[in-house]
Amino acid sequence: MQPFQLPEFYTPHPARLNPNLERARGHTRAWAREMDMVDVPQHGTMIWTADDLEAHDYALLCAYTHPDCDGETLDLVTDWYVWVFYFDDHFVELYKRSPDIGSAQAHLDRLPLFMPVSGVVTEEPANPVEKGLADLWRRTVPAHSRDWRERFAANTRHLLDESMWELLNISARRLANPIEYVEMRRKVGGAPWSANLVEHAVGLEMPAHIAGTRPIQVLRDTFSDAVHLRNDLFSYEREVLDEGELSNGVLVFEKFLGVPTQRAADTVNDLLTSRLHQFEHTALTEVPILLEEHAVDPLGRAAVLGYVKGLQDWQAGGHEWHLRSSRYMNRGVPLGMSAASILGSYVRTMPQRLGQFTSTPKVVEPYVLPSFDVPFPLALSPHLDRARDEVAHWGVEQGFTSEGVWDEDELRGFDFPLCSAGIDPDATAQELFLSGCWLTWGTYADDVYPLWYGRTRDLAGVKTQTARLKACMPLDLVQTVVPANATERSLADLWQRTAAPMTPSFRSTFRDTVDAMLDSWVWEVVNMHHNRIPDPIDYVEMRRSTFGSELTTSLSRFSHSATVPPQLWGTRAVQTLERSAMDYCTMLNDVFSYTKETQYEGEVHNIVRVIENFLGVSQSRAFEITYALMDARLGQFLRAVDELPENAALARYADELKDWIAGIIHWHEQTSRYDETGGLPFLRKGPSGLGTSGCRLTSRASN
Repeated sequence: MQPFQLPEFYTPHPARLNPNLERARGHTRAWAREMDMVDVPQHGTMIWTADDLEAHDYALLCAYTHPDCDGETLDLVTDWYVWVFYFDDHFVELYKRSPDIGSAQAHLDRLPLFMPVSGVVTEEPANPVEKGLADLWRRTVPAHSRDWRERFAANTRHLLDESMWELLNISARRLANPIEYVEMRRKVGGAPWSANLVEHAVGLEMPAHIAGTRPIQVLRDTFSDAVHLRNDLFSYEREVLDEGELSNGVLVFEKFLGVPTQRAADTVNDLLTSRLHQFEHTALTEVPILLEEHAVDPLGRAAVLGYVKGLQDWQAGGHEWHLRSSRYMNRGVPLGMSAASILGSYVRTMPQRLGQFTSTPKVVEPYVLPSFDVPFPLALSPHLDRARDEVAHWGVEQGFTSEGVWDEDELRGFDFPLCSAGIDPDATAQELFLSGCWLTWGTYADDVYPLWYGRTRDLAGVKTQTARLKACMPLDLVQTVVPANATERSLADLWQRTAAPMTPSFRSTFRDTVDAMLDSWVWEVVNMHHNRIPDPIDYVEMRRSTFGSELTTSLSRFSHSATVPPQLWGTRAVQTLERSAMDYCTMLNDVFSYTKETQYEGEVHNIVRVIENFLGVSQSRAFEITYALMDARLGQFLRAVDELPENAALARYADELKDWIAGIIHWHEQTSRYDETGGLPFLRKGPSGLGTSGCRLTSRASN
């Protein structure tokens, strides 16, 4: 018996088959044997027999996912997929079934030697994984720019290195929380790597100057998530029941939500559908604007359109291959996609699509907020009272109380210096003043964007305002913009005060964090224009920027960044530390502001609202799930602190993030910003404990 019935998938595009299939099959049989991948035991363990390779039929996968490339390209792409699946099975058999962390790390540490961004491979391969990688690298990278090679090398390293994350979880018997799972699955699952190969198969590279923009990143990430979630559904039986694997989305949702396997599978399929809808929405609404704003030339436009089409072909072909491959649970599922089945797919998923675009204000039921206790103390700066007066005077002087958005009582009652005093208790008086000003400016601008541009559907206005605000932050500190409103005037003033003492590299990094926050507010306005409740993954990831997390945490970096080895900032441990702290605090803000935003402002950007809409659950259940996510992310933050490399500056940074969390909690409990608004307040306080561990779901989710 199968562990669950496969759901009906959203299949908006037909799968097409490359006519060079048989050529690729013949080529890859010979190549796999040449690389010693077939019938050659490794340390006494047989990884693949010839029958295994034939049954998996990776040439069929590539012929479906790259239907238009020529025979030589299909041969090369197929070899890459044979290699990556062999790597995965080799890692499972030698290191996962009987966890061998030391040998696994030694194996992974050697692989970068066989994929140099510049130069040639000089190391002698010692096993089929190394031999295959060295051969493929020589055959692939000479045709590409350095930008593509760097992206491909980085995604290949992620695919390899994050296998260790899976192994450590298996060794510790630890199941990831849903947010952590999606983030890490992108890397270990290899779909960003597949997206690089789409560029190779299309024969055109993504223009380097737009490769890092939000629309292109969303195309890549939604493609990746859909590929991995689809694979999780098909591979649950093999991975979870046979291999003891914990890295599977169905298992993650099954345990986190406490639901039967079938319900978890259906939820994963709903998320897969949502990610495909997000892909389509981005391709149709954001990509055309991106091409115009960046004046992309005809060749670059052809590359982008070819990339979009290539990713769509991959989704359709990958689905068809999963229906046919012996690797997966696919018994009793009909093969092929007719025009009628594609139309039926659109019809079946239309309610979910429409549900994202039909938000209306709702009457909020009274709800009880628990005590948000964390296992580290709150400390407040001794300069708080002075900062309160100085920041209030500065805000009035900049015009925050003269544009009809705030009055002076609100400015003082919101008490942003209190937040600054908690998140940076060791700040000097001047540093505390600047921090309070940044929080005041950020919150004022965050109120202005939906009020002036969101409710009025003024997309042209929001684009113009955002461009002007970015111009208020010149890297050379030479102001050329004459401020026209309080938001511009205050930002120009803050930029000069804050950026002038910074080194050029720190200044550029800090500017990037403010830019990201501004762009995220535009994203919110665009959603309001479309009356669109965000996809849950898109929401969590964008919420870090809309909340200003990167800006406020980056302020503390500049005091000690020079003492931290630069390569440590991009490590999994540090990224987990930062993102888990950010997610805990953004969700904290959402539960405090739920009534204000949902009932009185008609806001759609709130995690509780997003969960209600996506899962179709009650308000109380959505709060339970939110609290469970908060506890899971807090627990993950604490584990990340324990796993940090030994480095005094990183230890200090972890302590600063603890202050950041404690200060934000304290501010939310004291500020007037979330007081009663017209009659239906939340109630304080409910259960207490680590995070919100008194809640029913939370204790289970954090185990």
